[in-house]
Amino acid sequence: MSLDSHIEKVLWTQDQTLDRVTQLASQITRDFKSVPDPPLFVGVATGALFFFADLVRRIQLPLSVDLVRAQSYGSGTLSNGAPSISLDLKLDVKGKHVVLVEDIVDTGCTLSCLIAHLEAKGASSVSICAFLDKPSRRKVPIKLVGDGKFYKGFECPDYFVVGYGMDFAELYRNLPYIGVLKPEHYK
Repeated sequence: MSLDSHIEKVLWTQDQTLDRVTQLASQITRDFKSVPDPPLFVGVATGALFFFADLVRRIQLPLSVDLVRAQSYGSGTLSNGAPSISLDLKLDVKGKHVVLVEDIVDTGCTLSCLIAHLEAKGASSVSICAFLDKPSRRKVPIKLVGDGKFYKGFECPDYFVVGYGMDFAELYRNLPYIGVLKPEHYK
């Protein structure tokens, strides 16, 4: 079985993906250069792991890393709108600048839940770095904390996408590009 044969079209190639990650890392490096304390980068498992690893390796600053897991999709293609945190941070965020690294922002429900969680734990600011943003599907506005910023890789059309960490039923994460999954493979 070839995973590539399940893809209707490629939206962003591996080269385009890595170029954009490098651009985001440069922008974040510039923006956080004058912050006195190292920022904490929090990857949202499991979808953001590839992006998270590539991003933090390119940031030219001292930083800390941690992971959080929030679930809102299960094995479907639509968010259930009621995310839950199933794996919490091990590091203390109190008084820290946190950059939450997400694979895709769709409805905004999961992201809003995570931002509120970090704010309740005392983060002084929460920025978002999302590889893909789907503003056409937004149901909840994104409210950042403190001097937080919203870094976006690409604006994604309203397709069901996989690859570069994003999945359908835990498959396709290992594709090195972002592609549109053919409907017969998820319906």
